[in-house]
Amino acid sequence: MTEILPASDTTIAQAAAFLRAGELVAFGTETVYGLGADATNTKAVARVFEAKGRPHFNPLICHYPSAEAAFADVEAPEIARILAQAFWPGPLTLVLPRRITCNVALLAGAGLDTLAVRVPNHPHARALLAAASRPIAAPSANRSGQVSPTTAAHVLADLDGRIAAILDSGPCTVGVESTVLDLSGATPFLLRPGGVTLEAIEARIGPVQRGIPLAAAQASRTLRSPGLLLSHYAPDLPVRLNATSVEPTEALIAFGPPPPGTQTCFQLSATQDLIEAASRLFEALRAFDHTPSITRIAVMPIPTTGLGLAINDRLARAAAPRG
Repeated sequence: MTEILPASDTTIAQAAAFLRAGELVAFGTETVYGLGADATNTKAVARVFEAKGRPHFNPLICHYPSAEAAFADVEAPEIARILAQAFWPGPLTLVLPRRITCNVALLAGAGLDTLAVRVPNHPHARALLAAASRPIAAPSANRSGQVSPTTAAHVLADLDGRIAAILDSGPCTVGVESTVLDLSGATPFLLRPGGVTLEAIEARIGPVQRGIPLAAAQASRTLRSPGLLLSHYAPDLPVRLNATSVEPTEALIAFGPPPPGTQTCFQLSATQDLIEAASRLFEALRAFDHTPSITRIAVMPIPTTGLGLAINDRLARAAAPRG
């Protein structure tokens, strides 16, 4: 059975000891709960893939307690340092070239010459990283392709018995994963929208390219970031997007007033607040999994500005064909 550790100085030290011993520990961040492993321990990293049922060509994000610690493992051009100064600690992941001296297991980066690095903005996560004294590879703490967890209970439902412990830090505040920006080439490239908006990034560094050809990347096994699989964040039920009406056997994920006749509904934000909607998104996608009368989830339209870009990205993957 997986042990749940309410976050405290004592349990953070206990969780860090598990990690140093090669065990897996889920922990809360400001985005979602991560499934942590010692990033320098190949066997521990392999256990992450096993616990999640995750394809081995899908790289992991490595978490660090500070920008200085992260940049000791990757080459950081000036643009990376500008973004780190502005958004770290916080929900931004940077993909950068590995240093020759980097001790992170190649498996954590899917064998690529780049590494995805982040400094989370959560006191318990940062305390855990400092106590572990090594980078922690941590994808979302759920079975691969399923809905990301924003509470310890979500983690337990997916991974009980597969991991040593869950450091319970309460509900996540941002509720969608970090933005992933590839800085390994000549031009910054948005790989995944997330908790830091594209507008905020471009205000610091200028235009950012977007629109990665996901199908081509998957076919060539060259994904440079987690969260790029076409079918991802998927609930048990199929998902219909941009719904303006609800069918009798559908449940609705609402953004603002639901259409007339709606019977089963999860409200992301009655006031159409994108921050609130982001924080509730994964809870909404999980809400109807065990409702026998519901055969599909309908989702109301959500703007694509600000955090809406990240919300729509996750919904598109949740609705994608599953193979």
